This record gives sequence, C-alpha cells and structure tokens, in this order.
Amino acid sequence: MEEEKIPTRADIPDSDKWDLTHLFSDVGKWNEDVEWITRTYPRITEWKDRVAESPQTLAKVLEFEKQLDLKIERVYHFASLQLAEDSAKNDYLSRIGQLQNLMTKLAEASAFVVPEIQAIDDGRWEKFIADPILKDWKIPLHKIRRMRPHVLSEREERLLALGAAALDGYDDAFSQLTNVDMKFGVLIDGDGREKPLTQSTYSSFLLKRDRDLRERAFNQFYEEFKDHQFTLAASLGYSVKADAFRARARNFPSALEASLFKDDVPIAVYDGLINAVREGIPPLLRYYELRRRVLDLDQLRAYDTYVPLVPEIETHIGFDDAINKVISSLAPLGQEYTRTLADGLRGRWCDRYETKGKRSGAFSSSSYQAPPYILMNYKEDVFADVYTLAHEAGHSMHTWFSAKSQLFQNYDYPIFLAEVASTFNEELLTHFLLEETSDPKMRAYIINRQIDDIRGTLYRQTMFAEFEKVIHAIEEAGGALTLEVFKGEYRKLLEAYVGNAMAIDPSLDLECLRIPHFYHAFYVYKYATGLSAAVTLSQRVLSGEAGAVEKYLGFLKSGGSKFPLETLRDAGVDMRTAEPINRTIALFEKRLSELEALL
Repeated sequence: MEEEKIPTRADIPDSDKWDLTHLFSDVGKWNEDVEWITRTYPRITEWKDRVAESPQTLAKVLEFEKQLDLKIERVYHFASLQLAEDSAKNDYLSRIGQLQNLMTKLAEASAFVVPEIQAIDDGRWEKFIADPILKDWKIPLHKIRRMRPHVLSEREERLLALGAAALDGYDDAFSQLTNVDMKFGVLIDGDGREKPLTQSTYSSFLLKRDRDLRERAFNQFYEEFKDHQFTLAASLGYSVKADAFRARARNFPSALEASLFKDDVPIAVYDGLINAVREGIPPLLRYYELRRRVLDLDQLRAYDTYVPLVPEIETHIGFDDAINKVISSLAPLGQEYTRTLADGLRGRWCDRYETKGKRSGAFSSSSYQAPPYILMNYKEDVFADVYTLAHEAGHSMHTWFSAKSQLFQNYDYPIFLAEVASTFNEELLTHFLLEETSDPKMRAYIINRQIDDIRGTLYRQTMFAEFEKVIHAIEEAGGALTLEVFKGEYRKLLEAYVGNAMAIDPSLDLECLRIPHFYHAFYVYKYATGLSAAVTLSQRVLSGEAGAVEKYLGFLKSGGSKFPLETLRDAGVDMRTAEPINRTIALFEKRLSELEALL
C-alpha cells in the first residue's frame, strides 16, 4: 500500500510559501530590533510620576510607547508566523518565548502609565484633551479613560503584568498537545491507499462519499481526543478560571461582561443573538431532515453533515484558479481592492499548503508596516477552501485599507468588525459562483455550500457562544468544571440545536475540548454577528443600492477609530436589533427551499 506523506517545507517551492522578508530580511535583523527594544524600553521609567505633568509630557510618553509598539508588533509578527510554519521547531519556540518574557518586562516597566492617565481629575482632563498636541491621540485616550473603573493601582497592574504569561499557559499547552503531540494515524481509503489523518485532513475525509470512510475518520479522530480528554479538560478549565480571575480583578460582574466592555457591546446583544438563533432552529432541523433523505440514511450522524448532497460534483480547484475566482467575485468593490489583493496573493502574501508541523486551519495576520499575511492548508479537493481563501482575504484587505487610512494608534480594528469583512467576501463569492453557472447540479452544490456556511457560522458558532456563557457562569457561581461537566453541558446544547434530527454519537461530546476558540472565550459569537452584518451589507452592494460600495469601503477604512456598533451603524447595520440575524435566517430558509426544489 502506498502511503501519502505530509511534505516538509523543504519539499515545496518558495512560490507556495509566504515571503517574510517584507518583515525581516534575515534573523540577524530581527535580533537587532529585539536588542533595540530590550535596550530602549527601560527609558519609559523616566516619565514615572510625570505623565500628568502637562499635555506635552503626555504626548511624549505616548509617542515613545508608539515607537516601541511598532517594533514589538513587527518582531512578534515575524516570530509568530515562523512558529505557525513549524510548531515543533526549537528556534521558533525560543523566539516566541523570548518575546513573551520581554513583553512581560515591558508591561511591568510601563504599568504606571495608564493609572497616571486615569488619575487626572476630570476638570484638568478637559484641558488636556483640548490641547492640539494630543489631537492624534483623542481616540485611544478616550478608550483609556473609559476603563477608569477597571484599572487598578500601579502595584496591582504590575502584578497582573507579571502574571500574564503564566495565566495564558493553558493555551500553549493546548496548542502543543493538539498540533504536535497528538497523532491520529492513517486511514485506508476505498482504493487501498494509506492517507494520513491530521487536524487538517480530517475535514477532507468528512467530505468523502464513502460513509464507512467518514465514520472511521470520525471515530479514529475522536479516539485520540478521548485518550487525552482529562488533560484537555484541565486546560479548558484553567482557561475559564483565568478569564474569571481577570474579570474579578478588574471589577467586572462577569467574564462575559469584561469581554464585551472593551468593544462597548451590551450584554443584550450577546443574549439577543442566542435568543434569535434559538427561535430560528426549525429551518435548521428541516435542513437536517432533507440531508437525511437525500443521503438515504436511517439516521443522520455528525459525520454525515458535511458531505455535499450533490454526489456527481467532485471539485478539484488549483490554488491559482481559486485566486481567480475570488478576485472575480469581488469586482463590485472596485479596482483598488481587487488589484491590491490579486498582487498580494500572487506575490507571496499566502503560505498555501499543509507541511509537517504547520499550524492547522487558516488565518490572516498583519502588522502596520508589513503585508497582511495569510496562512492556508489548501486542499484542491475541498471546495470549502476556496471560501476560506476569500474569508482570509477579507481580513487581509480590511487590514490593508485600515493601515492605509488610519494612524497606527487607530488602525487596529476589533474582532467584532473583522468577521464582517471576511464573511462579506464569502457572500460575494457565492453570488458570483451562482451567476457563473446554469448547471442545476452545480447550483445545488453551491447553494448547499452556502446553507452549510450559514449553519456553521450562525447556528454552530451561536451554540458555541452559549456553551462559553454556560461554563463561565458555572465557574463564577462556584461550581466545579470537570470533564463530565463540560461533556454534559455540551450534550445539552447539541440536543437543543439538533433535536431529534440527528443521532448524537457519545464521542461528539468531546468536541467541546478541541475547539481552539474556547481557549480564547467570547470570540465565537462575533462570527455569528459578523455573518449577519455581512449578509445585510452584501445584499445592499449586490442590489446596486446607491452609496452601498462607498459605505462598505468606508467601513474597511475606519479601522479601530470608532466602537464597532457605531461603525456598523454608519455602514447601515444596527446590531442592537434582531433584524440582521433574522435576515440571515431568512436567507437560510430561501436557499433551503431552492435546494429542495433542485434536488
């Protein structure tokens, strides 16, 4: 039997890898910048007890920190991308560790700055902020002052800074365990060939027509998680404890409210999302029943929910063809957008394929003075990867427009907005692909893909968001977060979101331990709100509504200059209401009716 091996980075051409020389031409240059930061950052203490001296002094402190932050962002960007290339390489691990230690020292040294800004009384502060020398800093200073009730004394802030790296240890443990130590073995396909099972290839197996292969992939994959379930549960438990600790330390009622406060998002928006999606579950159950009938199954199971319902369509799309499709679909956004993205994707912004030790999944990662890089693990036989490319391109172009239009201190937009730009691109891609074909089978395939996208992004991520809320509430009420508690709470949600439409395998309870975002809590709800906002904005652009493109590009350019709900309101979406969520559920129902007719 022939075994298909995962290539090393040396096995693939440079044209398929990202070009990190835009950050540093070599590691020597990286070391020079790290040495500069190490040598320079102690000078911040020159302003201790002087930050509130005058607007001019405050401006000097902020500009000094800005120069440090520019360097730190750049060196960390480079080191994190290298680590994503190979999570087991000691040099890359050492650089990240070195930077984590350096940033802890820097945070400790500068811990006095924010408390001193906070200590300025309101009367004096009005005079400070009116001074022209601080005009470029009004937005970040407003955000700092808003945190006054949650900023601690200098000594307390120093202790939190010292403990930051240790408190985040659970995330590193989870990443190393799942990306490096865990081994999923190989599977023998219908042709007798051995194929490696990894976190990246798992999705490929779930798309195969061979149900026996899908079932074996599912069971073998989760068997490895079962072998490590107590370690994973401990990691997730300490993640929740760290969130609760930080929230209590900063005088927030809960970890959820602490997370939402930074973006000025009311808890009613989070709860409103869950309530609206819960009310919209009946169309999801109808879809599961359609899937069961079309696949001719007695019972639908988790490993049956990803295989395309149109068996005659098996796609093989090369990466360059994927680029062409994505660029063509984004034509409504204008030449500046499409030309910049095309040049970047063909000019090595993107690390294209899976290699040994490489981080699974996909992401876009950027810094102010460098290209917005994209990590992919692209598979030609996974149609969803074309969407993944469009998704990450949305993040990258959001960053590109923001960095071009905003000052460094205002360019970094919150995740709440990031997921709008990425899913907006997916909506345009679906529209383009449907316009491109008149083949009923291909149309059914694409519609099926959009339905699954809404299912995965709106329904599934909202279920995840509810799980995060539940487990944090248990911790904050003094409950114990054991393995059985995690599995039990997750099963309750599975039953609520799939009802009797799907048989729930016991192994599926372990899914709650393998989702990376659970180790960065209260992130996933932004996928659901982002999709809902993106559906609304994309429908306006595609309908040719006057000013819709300009408003959308204005949204991309705004960066972090406003709070996210205000930014979206200016673009034409009110996320304080259920209307965008209901519009997305309506699109799901519309596409489901089309799919039922086509099949």
